[in-house]
Amino acid sequence: MKVIIISATSDIGTEMCLHWKKKGWEVSGTYYSQADNYKKLNQEKIPLFSCNLLDEESIDQTASLLGSHIQKWNLLIFAPGSQIPVGSFDKVNINEWSSSVHLNFLNQMRMLHRLLPFKDPNSKEKTVLFFAGGGTNNAVINYSAYTVSKIALIKMCELLDAEIPDVKFSIIGPGWVKTKIHNATLKAGGDWAGDNFEKTQLKLNSNECVPIQKVIDSFEWVISQPKKIVSGRNFSTVFDEWGSEKLVRQLADNKDMYKLRRFGN
Repeated sequence: MKVIIISATSDIGTEMCLHWKKKGWEVSGTYYSQADNYKKLNQEKIPLFSCNLLDEESIDQTASLLGSHIQKWNLLIFAPGSQIPVGSFDKVNINEWSSSVHLNFLNQMRMLHRLLPFKDPNSKEKTVLFFAGGGTNNAVINYSAYTVSKIALIKMCELLDAEIPDVKFSIIGPGWVKTKIHNATLKAGGDWAGDNFEKTQLKLNSNECVPIQKVIDSFEWVISQPKKIVSGRNFSTVFDEWGSEKLVRQLADNKDMYKLRRFGN
């Protein structure tokens, strides 16, 4: 299996790299800064390519380098994410808001577009996976850029599934995981984050967060399933019965299950 992880040095991305390298998969990815996670992956000799996901030229150059290095990928995972800016839409910096939408959605699509030509034409297991986030089912106050980007990714998976028949496209919500993404909320404080500031503190200081290994297990389940079962759908690591035959039967019987639809139609 040849794997590319965009933002491999994110907390979950790093654990995915290490886990799949141990399984003998050929893993490579991108990084933005040479911080602790970069050093971990570098020690394991995992090929990493510098990429600024807010810069279109950087994305194009990195995609070309990745394509030349790996040549034909089977699995492509997008792991970037930022909750900045935190705050009510009318009060946040609009440039930060726009940058967030680019990082969390638009520029992931640009990278995907650049890497699709490097998919393995002989593989039946080509899979593209994204990370979902909170706010799909309600209005999460003070995180509009992050939330609307995740909803766009959910719908884009369904569109990509319909347009590109030889690739699986799925998106998975990992739930509350102890990662650096929550630093934006902690830094913003209660005045900007609202009730979510206290909720974040409580979650991160509890034993209720989702283990990263469980997130990886849910991704592996999606990877193992045929396109007609998982592609174009939004899964949850926490709430779905992934791994069960019951869920497979439900998905086979209901083409609209776990897709973005108007409630009650």
